[in-house]
Amino acid sequence: MPVDPYILLLLGTVGLAALFPARDTAADVASGASTAAIAFLFFLYGARLSTREALDGLKHWRLHVTVLACTFVVFPVLGLAARGLVPVFLTDPLYQGLLFLTLVPSTVQSSIAFTSMARGNVPAAICAGSFSSLVGIVATPLLAAALLGSGGGGGGGFSADSLVEIVLQLLVPFLAGQLLRRWIGGFVTRHKKVLGLVDRGSILLVVYTAFSEGMVQGIWHQVSAARLGGLLVVEAVLLAVMLALTWYGGRALRFNREDRIAIQFAGSKKSLAAGLPMASVLFGAHASLAVLPLMLFHQMQLMVCAIIAKRRARDPLEPSRERAEERAPAAA
Repeated sequence: MPVDPYILLLLGTVGLAALFPARDTAADVASGASTAAIAFLFFLYGARLSTREALDGLKHWRLHVTVLACTFVVFPVLGLAARGLVPVFLTDPLYQGLLFLTLVPSTVQSSIAFTSMARGNVPAAICAGSFSSLVGIVATPLLAAALLGSGGGGGGGFSADSLVEIVLQLLVPFLAGQLLRRWIGGFVTRHKKVLGLVDRGSILLVVYTAFSEGMVQGIWHQVSAARLGGLLVVEAVLLAVMLALTWYGGRALRFNREDRIAIQFAGSKKSLAAGLPMASVLFGAHASLAVLPLMLFHQMQLMVCAIIAKRRARDPLEPSRERAEERAPAAA
């Protein structure tokens, strides 16, 4: 079962913020740098997204609608249902974080990797993840406005100011990246690895800033080991339900094996890379508790989906796929 090295870096960043939180002037500098990093992240997202690939992917619209429904309808409904677990299993701030987790878009990289490992429909996974990220830039803030605005005691309420911040920090840079893609798309593609490091470094800065604010505000005293244990149990149940719904729901909708694999891995995941910057904008000083459920869920989904992908890779191929793979060597 893989432990994402990046999760270790994130945990190290949390530890650094706990030991050496940014205060006063340093906090202002870190906050400004974090704001700039978030805007740059979404500028890069816009510059990377190929409009042509997105339009080509629309041909498989049933699959993409299914993934989007799982991501932005089924997940939030389950998140709302989890409200009944407060205060027995979850505190209000942890529930706010859990609900926010259900609103963020799906992943791209890990969905593709696991779909490929399980011998699924990789092009569909690429398009599904890209569509989810694109839709999430608009859908996640709108869902947050509708569902978190009345969230109550977690300090994560959504306001008109939050919506303006989302537009300025996320949507405007994304659209700018899309508009400039014609001129900078080649550069972004050629320097993908270096810019990927910039991505991850920016997210680490966002995490450090959020957890520093949390330490200064003293909100970590609200979380006990028992509450964290309860959160892990709730998230394990949430992941298990979504994995089952995406797999058996895909079968009920008469998708073939390869498509069901793409649906399962794209429809059951949540993006840490997209969620962390959004949480920083939405929750402010309370972002540290808000992103904790997402960080835990991210690692959990990687471990569980790696096991599932390896098992799916050993499944017998469906006849049409098997004949296609037999013809490929002959054609070569």
